[in-house]
Amino acid sequence: MPPDDATAPDDLFAASADRETVSVLLPLPLAGAYDYYAERALGLAPGDFVAAPLGGRAVAGVVWGPGSGEVDAAKLRPVEGRLDAPPLPASLRAFIDWVAAYTLAAPGAVLRMAMGARGIFDAPRPIRAYAKGTVPGDLRVTAARERVLAVAADGPPRSAADLAREAGVGSGVVKGLATAGALVAVDLPPPLPFGAPDPDTPGPTLSAEQQAAADTLAHAVVAHEFAVTLLDGVTGSGKTEVYYEAIAAGLRAGRQVLVLLPEIALTPQWLDRFAERFGAAPAVWHSEVPANRRAATWRAIAEGKARIVVGARSALFLPFAELGLIVVDEEHEAAFKQEDGVSYHARDMAVVRARLAGCPAILSSATPSLETRINVERGRYGEIGLPQRFGVAELPEITAIDLRADAPPAGRFLAPALREALVATVAAGEQAMLFLNRRGYAPLTLCRTCGHRFECPNCTAWLVEHRFHRQLQCHHCGFATPLPERCPSCEGENTLVACGPGVERIAEELRALLPEARMALMTSDTVRGPEAAQTLVRAVEAHEIDVLIGTQMVAKGHHFPQLTLVGIVDADLGLAGG
Repeated sequence: MPPDDATAPDDLFAASADRETVSVLLPLPLAGAYDYYAERALGLAPGDFVAAPLGGRAVAGVVWGPGSGEVDAAKLRPVEGRLDAPPLPASLRAFIDWVAAYTLAAPGAVLRMAMGARGIFDAPRPIRAYAKGTVPGDLRVTAARERVLAVAADGPPRSAADLAREAGVGSGVVKGLATAGALVAVDLPPPLPFGAPDPDTPGPTLSAEQQAAADTLAHAVVAHEFAVTLLDGVTGSGKTEVYYEAIAAGLRAGRQVLVLLPEIALTPQWLDRFAERFGAAPAVWHSEVPANRRAATWRAIAEGKARIVVGARSALFLPFAELGLIVVDEEHEAAFKQEDGVSYHARDMAVVRARLAGCPAILSSATPSLETRINVERGRYGEIGLPQRFGVAELPEITAIDLRADAPPAGRFLAPALREALVATVAAGEQAMLFLNRRGYAPLTLCRTCGHRFECPNCTAWLVEHRFHRQLQCHHCGFATPLPERCPSCEGENTLVACGPGVERIAEELRALLPEARMALMTSDTVRGPEAAQTLVRAVEAHEIDVLIGTQMVAKGHHFPQLTLVGIVDADLGLAGG
């Protein structure tokens, strides 16, 4: 409470030797940081996490700097205490301010993305393990107990379950020994949800062209200076193996590496390839990772224990302690653009994050974006080209089919030449893929009697028929309604007709053409989350699927060795998009 003398509070507060004013940014869409006072004994510094009162509750925030002094000191409320979490690095705080200013977003809304894991302030629960203690003289040592004691004496402490399994006994035997004091309880830190990559694990032998590119990138990483390099290589040229060498250089230099992938569905194959190259899986970050693992990963990154992180665009806001390299794979992908909440493009923000961290950034693509190409031409970015495929690999033969000259049968959408190629491919025991960037069964449903077209009542876009779910859906706003039995305009029955193809309709046509073939759909409607994507990818790799039909999810850098035919249905459809 302020003293009765209204002229004294400011002077008294300013002269106080045991208090200071601090600016605290809260992870809320507010105008900016708020001033609080804190006891000097807390020793707060910029980046520290604190609990600060807001209304009737305490909110976790970050000390952003000294107080602004714009609020009467007597009106300030106290910081309630420091929270148990590593402080946000200065480069990340500068990045948050930069993104907020550039995107015209509230700084607190950007900070919230940097605090996106629940439980980051909770100390990790230790694991109870047991080591061999002193066996009491009056303890009856049975054969089962003898085996447990022998296992416990050999090697590090183990959990009760591990001891019981290795000794071939029940858990009761272990508990009895612990109660008697023959086993001593030890609390161990929980294991990290990722391995320790080894940069010296032997990788594939690179060609002279690849090695020269790898050496250039590795040199930039060792120099630890900001630079942006476009790694432009044709499909199959070994871009990934080249930037793996840059990652290895970062590991040897004791720095952390961030790799951004555009799609969660890409992650499983990339992780397998990474583990083969470095001997362990990296830390993974995306929205489908369970909350407890996200919290453990967040803390490990902040503490410098996670040396390599692969993730979606949100991984840009992780608190790297020693960031030494950022790689943006498939940099041209539209999936790097965030449109909900704070709007930003992860490719461009990755360049900013690298500049603020003083480290290099690599943009990898076989089809670079126009923005990146212009930056190269203007000298802002460097460029390394890989124009040749690795080894004896050759680019595929591409044939354009004019549907006016090679028209499909009535009611069908696959050209006769493509149908023949599909039959021959499946008969030869090989795999095929059909790509059409249209979800659902048909993009338009109309009445053949009165011409009524089904439109979204919210945004007037055509409603897309999803026959598997018997729904009409709007792919713009999410509106959905059951497929009607009659026309709502003329009340006619059996007059509704689907116009145009979607992937479901292509699958229907293919089932009629190849009834014995094993088929699967890969769209955002049928594959939800990385686990489902990984299961489907594994099935294709194991040749459990003969024909894969999908939208843009199938065109995201997957590697299927038995895939020998790709059909792009309605190929000029993409020219009218965007």
